[in-house]
Amino acid sequence: MAKRDYYEILCVQRGSSQEEIKKAYRQMALKYHPDRNAGDKDAEDKFKEAAEAYEVLCDPEKKQRYDQFGHEGLRGTNYHDFHNINDIFSTFSDIFSGGFGGFGDLFGGTRSRSGPERGGDLQVRLQLTLQEVAKGVEKKIKIKRMVKCDQCSGSGARSATAVKTCPVCHGSGQVRQAAQSFFGQFVNITACRNCNGEGRVISDPCSRCNGTGRTKGESTLKVHIPPGVATGNYLTMKGEGDEGPRGGPKGDVHVLIEEKEDDVFERHGNDILFTLPISITQALLGDEVEIPTLNGKARLHIDSGVQSGKILRMRGKGIPNLNGYGKGDQLVRLIVWIPAKLTKVSKDLIHKLAEQNELFPSEEVQRSFRKTKGSFTQ
Repeated sequence: MAKRDYYEILCVQRGSSQEEIKKAYRQMALKYHPDRNAGDKDAEDKFKEAAEAYEVLCDPEKKQRYDQFGHEGLRGTNYHDFHNINDIFSTFSDIFSGGFGGFGDLFGGTRSRSGPERGGDLQVRLQLTLQEVAKGVEKKIKIKRMVKCDQCSGSGARSATAVKTCPVCHGSGQVRQAAQSFFGQFVNITACRNCNGEGRVISDPCSRCNGTGRTKGESTLKVHIPPGVATGNYLTMKGEGDEGPRGGPKGDVHVLIEEKEDDVFERHGNDILFTLPISITQALLGDEVEIPTLNGKARLHIDSGVQSGKILRMRGKGIPNLNGYGKGDQLVRLIVWIPAKLTKVSKDLIHKLAEQNELFPSEEVQRSFRKTKGSFTQ
């Protein structure tokens, strides 16, 4: 089934400002949020569709590719494991927290209204070479994070007897308040302030962690990066972040991808570009040369009479698509190199060649170049 136009989904015009796109997405998110449309599969699909549209249109690079090439320009973008770092769920925190369900509710997670606090998320920047991006790589990363206190085993208490059931909420972590209105009785459920929603209080805190149940530590993690990632993608490692206070669940680690600039290739989406200077004689007579690729060396045939700026395409020699289907190509741009200085012998030979009319562009060729304004051919 063909995807709908992202501008049509958000009901905005092409050329709309970022503020207009953001405002339109906010309206769609509020209208179709699952908490407002419980059990409505159509509303849930529209909500996810709007989220995908906004993620593309709010990112200048993705928006430019989409405006130029449509959905084909986004092939290889994966919306499940990797996302743009300008996460829409943090941008619209007023929609995705508090009054409505959280991010976890929409995609199958659970939201705890009481109990120990969740640990914080951490962000790590990971630089990769183009070769690592092309093949995928497993990296070890060292992070500083809050770990479980080994003295109290994360409880935060000096001893087991120091942990008491909260006398206010009686261990539930929640306080219910009933209020009468014209429409009947409403019950407001909030986290217990006495125990911060944990359902227990500590009378004698651990001397090492001061009752938090955690201390500063350092860990080494292994992270597997699949082929095809790009700068701005990030991978979430669930449960590898800070330890939660007093036995709370761990946060996550977000590994932000940064691609190092390559000395040989330029990356254009999943294609890579290699610029090859050739001599005048190679351009006139043709040649077969050896050039670098991401996987070693390869032979390239150059036809006689090739023009400077001609781009040759080597199929399947580029970056794999992140979704695992197919690869980009390696583009080879030929530039005819003109020497700045010549010996007398070379000048004499060229003067003799200059007597041959076939070496000069005809009127027809000149007219053709003026029409195309000298554009590159592939």
